[in-house]
Amino acid sequence: MAGDEAPEVPSDLPRTLGALRASGWVSRPVKEEIRTNAVARIAAGEPLFAGVLGYEDTVMPQLENALIAGHDVVFLGERGQAKTRMIRSLVGLLDEWMPIIAGSEINDDPYNPVSRYALNQIAEHGENTAIDWVHCTKRYGEKLATPDTAIADLIGEVDPIKVAEGRYLSDELTLHYGLVPRTNRGIFAINELPDLAERIQVGLLNVLEERDVQIRGYKIRLPLDVILMASANPEDYTNRGRLITPLKDRFGSQIRTHYPLEVATEIGIMRQEARELSIGSVKVHMPEYMEEVIATFSQLARQSSHVNQRSGVSVRLSVSNYEVLGANAVRRALRLGENEVTPRICDLDSLAASSSGKIEVESLDDRGGDSVLEQIVRAACLQVFKLRVDQTTLPEVVAAFEEGTIAHTGEEVSSAELAKLVEQVPALRTAVTNLTAGVESPSAVAAAVEFILEGLHLSKRLNKDALGTNATYRGKARPAT
Repeated sequence: MAGDEAPEVPSDLPRTLGALRASGWVSRPVKEEIRTNAVARIAAGEPLFAGVLGYEDTVMPQLENALIAGHDVVFLGERGQAKTRMIRSLVGLLDEWMPIIAGSEINDDPYNPVSRYALNQIAEHGENTAIDWVHCTKRYGEKLATPDTAIADLIGEVDPIKVAEGRYLSDELTLHYGLVPRTNRGIFAINELPDLAERIQVGLLNVLEERDVQIRGYKIRLPLDVILMASANPEDYTNRGRLITPLKDRFGSQIRTHYPLEVATEIGIMRQEARELSIGSVKVHMPEYMEEVIATFSQLARQSSHVNQRSGVSVRLSVSNYEVLGANAVRRALRLGENEVTPRICDLDSLAASSSGKIEVESLDDRGGDSVLEQIVRAACLQVFKLRVDQTTLPEVVAAFEEGTIAHTGEEVSSAELAKLVEQVPALRTAVTNLTAGVESPSAVAAAVEFILEGLHLSKRLNKDALGTNATYRGKARPAT
C-alpha cells in the first residue's frame, strides 16, 4: 500500500537514459498504465485489489468501467465505506517500477521531461543522463481537504530560500512544487473534497481538464500526467453544494459506495479488520452467533429512526464492537482465573463505550442515547436467537423454569458454574450443541446457555432480574387463581 517502505531497486534496471532506450522500455500515460493492468486482471478473473468486501456486484463493476475508460473518479458515500482504502489500493495497478530523471522532484519522464531541472540535465548529459527508479508505492499522493488548505499546498509556490540563495524570481528552479506536481505520473487523492474552499477547488480545474498546473507569478504551464481520485460525503456533496459545479463536471465518473448489504459481509469485514482477540494466556473463541449479534446490531442501527442516518453508521462500529466484546471477555476471564473464554450476553454491556461515539442518536422522546442503543442490542439478540435456535427444542426448557429452576449469570459467574445448567436442565442440550457446533468446552457451553436464556427472556418466555452485568432468569409468574 502507499506509504509502505519501498523495496531495493533491482540491480539489473538501466541507470542512464541511453541504457533505458536500449532496454526497449516504453513510456505510457499513467491512465493507460492503470487501464492495461486492470484489463489484465479482469481478463484473468482476478479482483482489482483484495480486502474490500461487499462491492463485488455494485461498486466494483463501476470502478472497472471507470478505469477502462480512463476516468478521474469521485467516490460518494458516508463514512466508513472503504472509499480511501479503494483509492489507496489502486497503486497495485501501477507498474512495479518506473524510471525518472535522477533528482527530479516531479518524477520527470526520461523521454518527455517537463521541469526545468530535468530539461537542463538532459541538455547537459544527453544519453548519459542518470536514471532513478520509483516503486509503485511511492507514486501515490494524498491530501485530506481542510478549510485551511492553500493552493500552494496542492500546486506550488515560490521558495524564498532558493531566492535567497541568489536565483532570480524568473528562474523556474525557484519553484517549490506542491503535492499534485510531486505526484506526477501517479495517483493523487483528495479526501473529503467538498471541504476545500471554493477558490482552492478552482485551482484543480486545469489539473482535471487541461492536465497542467499554473503557478502564480510564472509564465509557465507544467504539463502533468496524473489520475485524480477523490472522496466526498453525500450530505456535503449534494445538499450543501460545497463542491463547485465545474469541478464535478470534470470528474469522469461518480461512484456511489454503500454499507454492507448482508450480515455475512459485515462479519467478514469484522474478522478481517479486528485485532487478535486472544491475549497472553487467555484464548478467546468468538462464536458465530455472537458475531451475528454484533453485525445485526450495526445493520439495525442503519435502519433505526432514532439514529441519524445522514451521518451514517460506519463499519468501524462493527469492528470496534467486535474488539471490545472480546476484550471484556478477556477481562472477565482474568478476574475469574480462566484460560479460555467465550464472549457471552453479559459482555454486551461493554458495547456502550465503543458504540456511543459512532452513532448519532436522534431520539424524539425522553429516552436517552444509551436507552436507544440498549434497545437495538436487544433487537439484534432476539433476531439472531430466532434465526439460530430451533424453537421446537425450547418448550421443555421453559417448563423446567416454570417448575422452579433459576439461573444466575453475569461477569462474576464462572463458565464452569454456568455450564452446569445443562445438567440441571437436560432439555437445553440440543439447542446448546447446535450453537457450539460440537465444542464442549465450559466457556462455549456457558456462552450458549446464556444466549438461549436471553433469547427466551426477549421472546417473553422467561423473566429476567438484572442488576448491572449480573442477571437472574426464572419462570414467568403464574396468574393467580
